[in-house]
Amino acid sequence: MNDSQVRRPWVVGVSGASGTPYAASVIRALLAAGEAVDLVVSRAARLTILDETGIAYRDAHWREDLARWIGTDDLDGVRHWSAGDFAAGPSSGSYPAKGMLVVPATTGAVAGIALGLSKDLLQRAAAVTLKERRPLVVCLRETPLNGVTLKHLVELDAQGAVVLPASPGFYAGGSTARELVDFVAGRVLDAVGVPHALYRRWDGELGAAAKAE
Repeated sequence: MNDSQVRRPWVVGVSGASGTPYAASVIRALLAAGEAVDLVVSRAARLTILDETGIAYRDAHWREDLARWIGTDDLDGVRHWSAGDFAAGPSSGSYPAKGMLVVPATTGAVAGIALGLSKDLLQRAAAVTLKERRPLVVCLRETPLNGVTLKHLVELDAQGAVVLPASPGFYAGGSTARELVDFVAGRVLDAVGVPHALYRRWDGELGAAAKAE
């Protein structure tokens, strides 16, 4: 296998924040764009997936559970890693990943990444992404924010991460929950240059029409 054939996935870390539909949308869009995905689902995220979807996400049956969760069984580009597996590929800087997307991110995950705690594979993979100067997007799903979390977010920005709150934009014409979820997922992919068609982009026409009224 030559260098051009080396698999270089996006690592997607799913933490326990409410908002697992954001992660599902990001994963679907990455696969639709022909990108490989290495998936790390934290223990807390498994409980959130169960609460929000009724799906029990298990290591032993991850392929079937993931297919039910994201709504597609075309998972050839996906590799699953247990959150407790510190020997996993994404735990090493020599593993050829393109970067990492943490979506959704809890305040605990934000703290762990900002402080370099590496309490699980999700945090360790994020630490590796930062030290290797690869793209890292942290999609925080929490409100309101206290001062400690704000400091952690500033620290992540200083280390080169993109801090991207899960804040849907209504100018794209979204009127359903799915459309608003896809808007946030699209902005996550925009941050790392992955093409998608998840939302209608601003082209100035709406603004021009408003000024003319």
